[in-house]
Amino acid sequence: MKLNLEYSQEIIESKEFDDYFQKAIKAADTLLSKSGKGAEFSGWLDLPLKNGFDYILKIREAAKKFKDLDTVVIIGIGGSYLGARAVIEALKEPFANNSPEIIYAGHHLSADYYDSLQQYLNNKDFGIVVISKSGTTTEPAIAFRLIQQLLIEQVGKEKAAKNIIAITDAKKGALKTLANTENFQTFVIPDDVGGRFSVLTAVGLLPISISGIGIDELIEGAKAEMYNCKELNENNQALWYAAARNLMYDSDKHIELLSSFEPNMQYFSEWWKQLFGESEGKDSKGIFPASAIFTTDLHSLGQYIQDGKRHLFETMISFDKNNEFVRVPKLHNDLDNLNYLCGKPISWINSMAEVGTCEAHQQGGVPVIKIEPGELNAFNIGRLIYFFEFACGVSAYMLGVNPFDQPGVEAYKSNMFRLLGKK
Repeated sequence: MKLNLEYSQEIIESKEFDDYFQKAIKAADTLLSKSGKGAEFSGWLDLPLKNGFDYILKIREAAKKFKDLDTVVIIGIGGSYLGARAVIEALKEPFANNSPEIIYAGHHLSADYYDSLQQYLNNKDFGIVVISKSGTTTEPAIAFRLIQQLLIEQVGKEKAAKNIIAITDAKKGALKTLANTENFQTFVIPDDVGGRFSVLTAVGLLPISISGIGIDELIEGAKAEMYNCKELNENNQALWYAAARNLMYDSDKHIELLSSFEPNMQYFSEWWKQLFGESEGKDSKGIFPASAIFTTDLHSLGQYIQDGKRHLFETMISFDKNNEFVRVPKLHNDLDNLNYLCGKPISWINSMAEVGTCEAHQQGGVPVIKIEPGELNAFNIGRLIYFFEFACGVSAYMLGVNPFDQPGVEAYKSNMFRLLGKK
């Protein structure tokens, strides 16, 4: 993993940066020693080592049960589905006819969506993976009621139970009780791993495996990055990132824009936004996480990024662009004036757009931190997952907040329950 600070030199070369790097080392020591706030939820730190052969085999065997189905519905919200979706969307072929088809529910309360989903699933051979620690979170609980009922109506209660896997608490909760009663296969959400850090547990690994993506490489990538992150020295790129973003924050850069020139990274950005937003946004503190996919969003957000209020910085994930098979064809009339690009790979043009964007944003007063993982593959996505998780824990401790709670999430729930008439 390489951190390229070429386009943020005015911040990084400031005399304060060394102080921030030392603060990052101190915060990382707090994280690794499990001596800070919320340390009881830092079990994710060693997940790449805990995912042994037997655990992976159990996940693979469960995934095989669903391989002949038309569709699998992943039911969850927040960390219970974003990590899996981030990896699946990043690595799947955009136009491949994947089997089984993976679709998602439980992440909102749109009646129109569920009406369409029920019609779509009618007479399909489908299964359900329902993910909830408690089983009582409103959005996924309602979705599970709807989709389970449809499955039972189509195949009967006994067969439906065989087509449902619950990922939940080891001992307690509504979903665990239901799974025991109905004889669903279950996987455990570890007590010491919070939802937004759970992608390397069965929460993420089972849906990813069902999608056909090899989880071994993903875990190996995370393991490689874990060893890098535990070295508390100047070679630790996660410390550089945490130090840089906290210096940006104290320099009145209060919005971080995660960008990429790969459209497959859209849902990875959504996972990243939850990771940092829920971890840092508390006690009236925190960098606001936003995202953009370029060059698409350069034609919408680009004007603001370049010329708007100077309160943001950019973190760009830059993958190697090695596909040289697609090239610009020649047109004899050259009406679009593009023959000067004749024979050039689209990947090269995309790379030049990326360089030009970095230069423009830096010149416009938006520092750019580039993260360069190499090729877009499962190994490097695993590295990115662990890199951001570790940097998030360090950054939150530097900010002075508990990285692992989310008290603000309960505010809308209590108001919603009051309006719904819940006792």
